[in-house]
Amino acid sequence: MARVAGKVAIVSGAASGIGKATAMLLAREGASVAVGDVKEEDGRKTVADIEAAGGKALFVKLDVRMENDWKAAIDATLAQFGRLDIAVNNAGIAYSGTVESTSYADWQRVQAINLDGVFLGTKYAIEAMRKHGDGGSVINLSSIEGLVGDPTLAAYNASKGGVRLFTKSAALHCAKSGYGIRVNSVHPGYIWTPMVAGLTNEESAARQKLVDLHPIGHLGEPDDIAYGILYLASDESKFVTGSELVIDGGYTAQ
Repeated sequence: MARVAGKVAIVSGAASGIGKATAMLLAREGASVAVGDVKEEDGRKTVADIEAAGGKALFVKLDVRMENDWKAAIDATLAQFGRLDIAVNNAGIAYSGTVESTSYADWQRVQAINLDGVFLGTKYAIEAMRKHGDGGSVINLSSIEGLVGDPTLAAYNASKGGVRLFTKSAALHCAKSGYGIRVNSVHPGYIWTPMVAGLTNEESAARQKLVDLHPIGHLGEPDDIAYGILYLASDESKFVTGSELVIDGGYTAQ
C-alpha cells in the first residue's frame, strides 16, 4: 500500500474517468497528488475524496491546451509539495469523423487537447523533475487508436498516434541526457467512462457493439488503467522507458 510513497504527482483530466481513478489510486499508494482539470467542481470533488481517504491532494485549474495553465499548475504543485516525481498526461477528448467529414476546426481542437496538451505536460514536467535531480516518470495516455486505424476516427487516430511516437522521442531525449526521467505511453481499449458512455448515448445495443470488439468479453474499468499507470509511476518499472503499455482486453491481438 505504499508503492509511490513520498512521491508527488500531477494528473491532468483528473475530475472523472481514468484520470480520477488514477489520482485516487496514486494517493492511496502514498503519493501527494495535484488534480488538474477544467472542471473545477468535479476536480475539487476528487480532491475531497482523496482527503477523505486520508491522502494529500491539491486542485489546479488546468486547460491542457494553454501553456500558461501548465506553468501555473506545475508552480502550484511545487509550492505545495516541494517537488514533482510523476506526471500523468491523461486529459483528452473523443471525436468521431472520417477524413472527409472532419472539419479543419474539429481536427485542430482534437490535436490541441489530445496531442498539444501532452507535449506541454511532458515538457514542463521534465523541467520540474530536473530541479530535484533524481529522476521521475511521465506517463502519457494514448489509446488502442494510437496503434491501429479506424475509418471514423481520423483526428483521434492522428492525435493518439502522435502521442505514441512523441513519447518515444521524449523518452530517448531524457535517457540520453542522463536525467533519470522515464517516459512511457499507455494504450487503453474501450473503458467505461463518461467519455465512452457519451459515444454510445448509453444505449445497450451500442454498448454491446463495443464489448464485442474485445475478446475478453467485457469493457475495461478506469481502475484497470490506473493500476497500469501506478506500475509505470513506481520504481518497479525503473527499467521501462519509451515503451507502450497496452491494456485492451485483447483488442489489438486480433
